[in-house]
Parts: sequence; C-alpha cells; structure tokens
Amino acid sequence: MSNLTQNDLSRRACWAGEEPIANVLMAQTLANPNLVSLAAGFIDHETLPAETTRMAMDAIWSDPRRARAAQQYGTTVGHPPLRRLLLERMLQADGRTAAEMNVSIDQVVVTAGSNELLYLVGDTILDPGDIVLCGAPSYFVYLGTLANLGARAVGVDADDDGLVPEAVEDAIARLRGDGELERLKAIYVTSYYDNPTGATVPASRRSALVEIAKRHSGRGRIRVIEDTAYRELRYFGDDVPSVRSFDPEGDTVVTVGSFSKSFSPGVRVGWGVLPRDLVGPVLSQKGNIDFGSPNFSQYLMWTVLEMSLFDAHVRKVCAGYRSKLDTILDAADEHLGAIDGVRWVRPGGGLYVWLELPDGIDTGLSGPLFPRAVEEGVLYVPGEYCYPPEGRAVPKNMIRLSFGVPRSDEIRRGMESLARAIQKVIG
Repeated sequence: MSNLTQNDLSRRACWAGEEPIANVLMAQTLANPNLVSLAAGFIDHETLPAETTRMAMDAIWSDPRRARAAQQYGTTVGHPPLRRLLLERMLQADGRTAAEMNVSIDQVVVTAGSNELLYLVGDTILDPGDIVLCGAPSYFVYLGTLANLGARAVGVDADDDGLVPEAVEDAIARLRGDGELERLKAIYVTSYYDNPTGATVPASRRSALVEIAKRHSGRGRIRVIEDTAYRELRYFGDDVPSVRSFDPEGDTVVTVGSFSKSFSPGVRVGWGVLPRDLVGPVLSQKGNIDFGSPNFSQYLMWTVLEMSLFDAHVRKVCAGYRSKLDTILDAADEHLGAIDGVRWVRPGGGLYVWLELPDGIDTGLSGPLFPRAVEEGVLYVPGEYCYPPEGRAVPKNMIRLSFGVPRSDEIRRGMESLARAIQKVIG
C-alpha cells in the first residue's frame, strides 16, 4: 500500500503535523538507557496512589449499587456528585461563595483529562485563522492543539511572574491596527507554576487579564482560558485565588483543571468551569466525540474525594517534589552558578525549572548543545518548542528542565552532566 499523501488526509490532520520533540526524546531514551531524563514532564512513578486507589476501589466494590453504577454509561457533562465536590473545592480554595462568583454546578464539566477540555473549548470558539494570545513561552502541547484546530497562536511577553498584561494590551493594539481584532477569541494562561517556566501569575495580573478581555470584547467575547493543572503542586508560599475568582459575572474566564499531576494521569479525569453560554455548545461537541468521559474513573475520583483521601495524598506528593525542587536548584547553584550568562527561575511549585543560557548557545535539536548533553548523559527539552510561531522572535538559548521523574541522585548527576556540556560548548 502506498504512503499517504496530503490529498488523503483532512486539513486538520495535516495541521496537526508530527511530534518531533517527543519522537526524538523517546528515541534517545531507548538508545541510551543510562541517560538522566530532565525532559519528560511525567510524575514520579513512586508517588502513584496505589494504596489510596485500592481503598477507594474497596469502597466501590463493597457497595454493589455503586459498583454497578460505576460500570454503566454516565452523562456527557459528568457525574453530579463529583462535579459538586469539584466546585466546592474551587470555591473553598478561592475563598469565595458561589453567589460571589456567579457559578453553579451546571457549569462544571468533567472530561478525560484537561487536554480534552482545552481542545473542546478551542473547537467550540475557534475557526481556522482565529487568534489566541499565549505567553512566549507557553505549554507546547496546547500550541499543538491550536495548530490542529487551524488557529493562530500569537506570543506575548512573559517574565518570571508569567503573562505580562501590558504585553497583552500591546498585542491587542497591533491586532486592531492590522484590522484583525475580531479574530482574537482568547487569551491562554497557565496561572499556577507554569509549564514550562514555573511562574505563578500574581493576583494583580490575574485581575488585569480579566479586565483587558472584558474591555476589548466587541461583537464577539474574548475569553480567558485559565489552565490550573499544577495548582495543587504548591511547595512554598501562599495560594493565589484563581483567575476565575476575578470574573464575578462569570462570562469571560474558562477554568480548566486536572487530577493528572496531583493524583494519577492514568485515571484521566479533568474538569472545567465554563461560562454559562459555553456549556451547551461544548457539551454538544463532547457528546459527538465520546458520549461522556469514562464513568468508572469519575466514580473513583468521587470516592477518593468523598473519603477525604485526596488531600493526604497531595501532601505526600508535595513533600517529595519539594525535596526534588530543592535538589535541582541546589545543583543549579553548584554547577551552573559560575557560568556567565546562565540564569534560571526559582519556582514555588510545579514540575519545571526554566533555564536561560548565553545568547550564542543554540539549545535546539540541531544545535551543538543537545548532542553534547546526550553524550554527557542528560536529556532536556529545547525551549524553542515552547514558543508560539507568531508575535515575537523565538529565542534559541532556552531549556526546560523537569524534576518529576528522576531520583534526587539522578537529578544531581543530570545537572552536573548538563553543566559539563554547556562548558564544553562555550569553550
């Protein structure tokens, strides 16, 4: 059978393209089993909640009625008791009442992981050629989602505190001047411990982003898509109310959450709180795709929350990751601190450390550092993959490091290897 051509595929299949970074990293890992991977954004295998899940499963199987219900079809919107608990937890974390946030359980949607909801919202509000403003850098999987939808990801400046509101204003002014403002449909922000930078957006910027979106909405509303996938992974400092908490009308912010990082990615339970006018359209899209997310997983997470097992697990996970974060930052101080032009962000949570090298060092797959790092025994994600294709120049000297998977001794070894590779490239 002949190979497929573009004429054999839909436009969206062609827009999706391939995943070169994932393929290269997987190939390198298989070819070099002794490599320390500071690349994969996975969670620590040892933290997966085997015992906690067993306790919840025992509770499900001990109740025949619940056990049978868990194995039946569910609703497209998701299991009501789980949705109610998710809303209660968000309100408690934000220190708000449902009335203050103008929100109800009817706006809570459960999906098979948060990426499904990000895709569904995009598919609901975006036509090909529509624009989403994203931080430069941003979560590269979401950038792929936008490409798959034929949308344009336009980068705006982000710093150690995340997306810069003034940069968003500047981007909107440029779009207005180019006659493209009506194509702007959303502003995307990872509000807690960003992937890739680890930055957390302060409250003042959260309120500013909502105000900007409301003020510039015209015939079509500009949404703020808030990705909260890492909110529970807080190791230092105080929590910050969600971006949604600064939208008392509830008509602008789409909040997306997940249990993948805080509990188990294999369970595949994500969720979101949508503006009322988006609930019906999103569910129509979802119903045509999957007829509802896996009901068994929803019953499992409902039981975990109902039995008060989740928070204890998160405390254990955070303690382990806090130690790993200390390890990677200490190793950076020891091995990278003396190299001129190298700096990094010190996050208060999440799974990532963002590294900036001197301007002349190309960290990409075809640059000199990546193969040298592999020779020295370490993998990283080139930062260029985290930048939207429009809006600002893509720097070649950035690296995303992830400390979730390796042990502390491997983290130290990987950072020492990375420092050797950088010094050899500079030398």
